[in-house]
Amino acid sequence: MLESRAARHFDYLLLVLAAALVAYGAVLIYSASLNAYPHASLGHPVTKQVIFAVLGVAIMAGVAWLDYRVFGQMALGLYILAVVMLAAVLGVGDSAYGSTRWFSFAGQQIQASEIAKLFVIVTLARYLADRQTQMHDIRVFLISLALAALPAGLVLIEPDMGTAIVFGAIWVGMVLVAGAPVRYVATLLGLAVSLVPFGMLAVMGDYQRERFATWIDPNSDPLGGGFNILQSEIGVGSGGIFGKGLTHGTQTQLDFLQTSTTDYIFSVLGEELGLAGALLLFALFALLLFRGIRTARLAQDPFGRLVATGIVVMILFQVFINVAVNIRLLPVTGIPLPFVSQGGSSLIMLFAALGLLEGIVLRHKRIEF
Repeated sequence: MLESRAARHFDYLLLVLAAALVAYGAVLIYSASLNAYPHASLGHPVTKQVIFAVLGVAIMAGVAWLDYRVFGQMALGLYILAVVMLAAVLGVGDSAYGSTRWFSFAGQQIQASEIAKLFVIVTLARYLADRQTQMHDIRVFLISLALAALPAGLVLIEPDMGTAIVFGAIWVGMVLVAGAPVRYVATLLGLAVSLVPFGMLAVMGDYQRERFATWIDPNSDPLGGGFNILQSEIGVGSGGIFGKGLTHGTQTQLDFLQTSTTDYIFSVLGEELGLAGALLLFALFALLLFRGIRTARLAQDPFGRLVATGIVVMILFQVFINVAVNIRLLPVTGIPLPFVSQGGSSLIMLFAALGLLEGIVLRHKRIEF
């Protein structure tokens, strides 16, 4: 029965859009790593990305085959696992660029926060779905906030402010869709904004303050912390409408950009493919997100609708933050561009998230196109 529904109702367009974004990213990764990896090999970043993508598609198929409501029943265990991983990475994780975010396993880096984001989405969806008639209760609102705040706080300690913001955005989107009063959310956001200056003094470490200062004035340290910011601005700004051509960007090919295959992949795109390339990227993301919104609309139960909402918000905010960093609207955060940036943990968990969306589509009561 499920096999026949899968053949008829599987959202192939969602998979095609994700595959197109991965392919787009592979082209950019190839260009950004051309000098370091002039010849194809198993260790080439593009080869690794393709392997992770194939593994991700397999995981997506497995998650879609399972009843998504099973994950709701596992919500407490998934949440505990997420918190334990985030706490453990602070003690035994690997450090790079001033942050401790990864575990090393079998020669690969596993980013705990990428796994935790999806687990927290499932947990929040289960908690909020079980309390649909109690969303005006301030206790329910605050407990849901605490469920998101604990992992966000652990991520902030790493420090990884960008991912902590993503956790917050996921929570806001999900509680609003669940029916929480807008005044609760508006009051909390207003309080959070008012406390930002104090939070910067109390929570931010020296490394984060330095990042913030170089974001405000990258020319204050043009050969240090401000170097990447300046090179990214030059790259994006010099691309024009159609770019300088793939593998012909000066900032990219002369290796002026650090982390050009991850955090600054959008700068590579802007320089080499220009505004036209950026608009194509945004169109692919917009279509992907609309398929996610369609899934939320068609979900047969509040749990499925909230899971889909959380996934859409997660992808949307990661795209926004990554692009904003590349054009200096936000300080450097280390958020990858979904499906495009090089990174196994991010890619696999994104496909797992798409598996949840597919599972929701396969099991809803009515199909609309």
